[in-house]
Amino acid sequence: MNFQQLRSVRETVRQGFNLTEVALVLHTSQPGVSRQIRELEEELGVEIFVRAGKRLTGLTPPGEVVLPIVERLLIESDNLKRAGADFAAQDRGTLTIAATHSQARYALPPAVRDFRATHPDVVLQLHQGSPRQVAQMLLDGEADIGIATEALAGFEELVALPCYSWSHVVVVPRDHALAQEADRGVVLTLPRLSEFALITYETGYTGRRHIDEAFARHALVPNVVLAAMDADVIKTYVELGMGVGLVASIAYDEARDAGLRAIDARHLFATNMTRLALRRGAYLRRYAYEFIRCFAPPLTPELIGQAMASSEGSRFDI
Repeated sequence: MNFQQLRSVRETVRQGFNLTEVALVLHTSQPGVSRQIRELEEELGVEIFVRAGKRLTGLTPPGEVVLPIVERLLIESDNLKRAGADFAAQDRGTLTIAATHSQARYALPPAVRDFRATHPDVVLQLHQGSPRQVAQMLLDGEADIGIATEALAGFEELVALPCYSWSHVVVVPRDHALAQEADRGVVLTLPRLSEFALITYETGYTGRRHIDEAFARHALVPNVVLAAMDADVIKTYVELGMGVGLVASIAYDEARDAGLRAIDARHLFATNMTRLALRRGAYLRRYAYEFIRCFAPPLTPELIGQAMASSEGSRFDI
């Protein structure tokens, strides 16, 4: 048994049983992948994959049992390499952060600035994606840390730690009717908001679920004329007069967004929780803990270790 055999099995599942794609990812040949799989099956005495002729079409019952073990072995292999590199390089290396656009654009910059000031020899790589893409990058070992509001707490293979809570705000041009009503002390209601064309996040992004749930509770159907994953895009179209915007409170800055007015909407929509996620069982280098401290000071190494060892599922509240 060797790690190339294990990687061939794992990548075959990831690539939808397409051995041509597996060979490309592993930089080898398709016959080589087939041989690695067959040799492992012979050593274990079971067939891992269902076959239709020469094609692999799925996992056998023994394969369903073997795959999680293969994943754990490869994770521990990566951990060994990281542990060795940690002691050899001390505070040098690469830290990969996966985050949604809102987190990368508005929440992460201060943490990145503070971390770089104390760890100039660590290369930071920032990958952006949807919440589910962030989770998948963690699961695939492509990222060390994931940060998002949606989805992360729904994966058993991840430990999702709470970082900060936030609410939505309504953004409108400064001469908009809702801005004038706010100036007169009129409290915004959902029925009033539903009278306007709305511009907000795509489903699955930045608390959109709470927006939809609020309207549904009041038997209202929001008139969403444009949905985007990027708050800057939403604000741009609000400034063009296309509708009323609903964005995360962290995405509005009075000085930067001088043409817009923000109206508090915390009484209309449920509070959202941004979480930092780690792959369960992954080895974190010392500077990863330092970055987490910069982003979310309450997440100490001791608390992270406790959460990683917990069997209470992926969501861990403090």
